[in-house]
Amino acid sequence: MAKQTLSVLDSTFTIHSLSEEQAIPAAVLSSNFYFIGKTHDELSLVVKEDIVIDAIESDYDWRVLEVLGPLNLSMVGIMAQISAVLAAAKISIFVVSTFETDYFLVKSETLSKAVAALKKARYDVLQ
Repeated sequence: MAKQTLSVLDSTFTIHSLSEEQAIPAAVLSSNFYFIGKTHDELSLVVKEDIVIDAIESDYDWRVLEVLGPLNLSMVGIMAQISAVLAAAKISIFVVSTFETDYFLVKSETLSKAVAALKKARYDVLQ
């Protein structure tokens, strides 16, 4: 029996690092998919690659694996188990979450390897 189902999103994404004082660009807020993380000393954005950001640093060419949910907040170990599969396959990840699900970002050049590792570990992966 399969574990969770993941879906590969069509778009390619970029992870940006901005100063904590920098305003979030309007293009980000009008996009249909983005993540914002802000702390006392950093502002991070995950956006589709076609959104141009004046960032301190940017890391391009990420693909997204969405854990199809909704996932109940009381569920334990989903992120850890998927992360362990990808770590064992030597695949770097960047993870973001919403209230209902988790998103694993992998570099485009490792997407096929990530999908193969997840399928071998009995996850369904929709492409």
